[in-house]
Amino acid sequence: DKLITRIEKMADIASLVARLEKVATRLEAVASNPKAAGGAAAGSAASSDDSGASPSVAGYDSIINESLAGFLKAAATIGGDVDQHAQLLAKAFAAQREFLVMASKSKAPPADALPGLLAETSKAIGDVTSFSETNRKTPFPNHLAAVASAVPALGWVMVTPKPAPHVKEMHDSAQFYSNRVLKDFKDTKPEHVAWAKGFNQVLTDLFEYVKKVHTTGLVWNPKGADAKAPAAAPAPAAAAAPAPAPTAAAAAAAPAPGAAAKAGLFAALNAAGDGGASGFGLKKVEKSQMTHKNPALRGTSVVPGEHEPKPAASAAAPKAAPAAKSPPVFELRDRKWVVEFQEGNKEIVIEADMKQTVYIYKCNNSTIQIKGKVNSVTCDGCKKTAVVFEDCIGAFEFVNCQSMQVQVLGALATLSIDKTDGAQVYLSKGSVNANIITAKSSEMNILVPGDDGDFTEHPVPEQFKTRFDPATKKLVTTINEIAG
Repeated sequence: DKLITRIEKMADIASLVARLEKVATRLEAVASNPKAAGGAAAGSAASSDDSGASPSVAGYDSIINESLAGFLKAAATIGGDVDQHAQLLAKAFAAQREFLVMASKSKAPPADALPGLLAETSKAIGDVTSFSETNRKTPFPNHLAAVASAVPALGWVMVTPKPAPHVKEMHDSAQFYSNRVLKDFKDTKPEHVAWAKGFNQVLTDLFEYVKKVHTTGLVWNPKGADAKAPAAAPAPAAAAAPAPAPTAAAAAAAPAPGAAAKAGLFAALNAAGDGGASGFGLKKVEKSQMTHKNPALRGTSVVPGEHEPKPAASAAAPKAAPAAKSPPVFELRDRKWVVEFQEGNKEIVIEADMKQTVYIYKCNNSTIQIKGKVNSVTCDGCKKTAVVFEDCIGAFEFVNCQSMQVQVLGALATLSIDKTDGAQVYLSKGSVNANIITAKSSEMNILVPGDDGDFTEHPVPEQFKTRFDPATKKLVTTINEIAG
């Protein structure tokens, strides 16, 4: 496998670079102390090696070369979305490594300069999260959810005085999904079990590394130069040219499900077209055969032919029995609050913490209040339901919903609205900078608080205009302003 070979070469090269750095450090130590000789010189070189080898970078490299490389191998074996997502995670680790190299050579910058120094890492983390959000129809949703839930662990560099617990909390959140992978594929597909174990090992190693090397916060070099943003991290060798998913070629060559039926349909339509340009081979429908003009025809799906006698009125077809209602559910399953099939319940209150997620499914005309800081919230298939929450670390999502309301009392990073008709979103002053992602949705309004406490309503655009720009040779999309 070429991809696995490239990963192994990457690990070998990184190991060689680390050894060369140690040799260079020893030479610099000898050059700075030419009078030292014998055991004194050896002792000086060893001491310089311990301090100049940058334990911060060396320890991080061991994660990349060992557990992360093993995880990438397992992901490559599965292929598809799982492999692509793993490559994005590898890029995030590579971006953080460049930041740690810079930190090992620089003194601590002012607090307001830190976000700029972390721009590349933040972008890479965002790419990992976005990939999970835009690939909801993946056959491996738990794999993508696990990685997306864990990638905020790389934000440990901004946590003081004890960043290691932050990594542990993100690992715990992601383990909800990785445990599902272990359960679903335990006895059937060992490559997925290897993926889950490798993924957990990466996070375990990251926790141990942060706990050991950066116990009270990110370690800087007090004798270093002023901190400057590192150059864009080079993509790992494994991510530079990702191998296509094993099934991609087969999927492209084989007809999509239902393709034969569609081809037959179009062939039938084309054959009908041979009957003439005006009539397309179709017979004219007489007024006596039009159901909207003949109420008697509405009780049956059979329309009498032109020369057929009208059948006697038949009894209406029996109505299908209504679907049985599912019992309402409100419970905590491991680290996931599950609220399902609630009807007209306005008294649902959840006491959550940042390790827990909330999943709201098929609720109607209900109100859910979430107290405390929660990891993420998803509303799926709900109608006329309102959600009020304080703080959400990850994303709040509406999927396949109708006539929904949500109010943010504290902080929110991302709001996602997908396949939803009708969404009223009340933001707080602490959440006005939230990213709002919409797709295939309508009647969306964002209400922003003013200084006087009153809300100002802002509709989210639904209609867009796209044109090709010959100068840039790209499509340019703008909001379509509807006159009147």
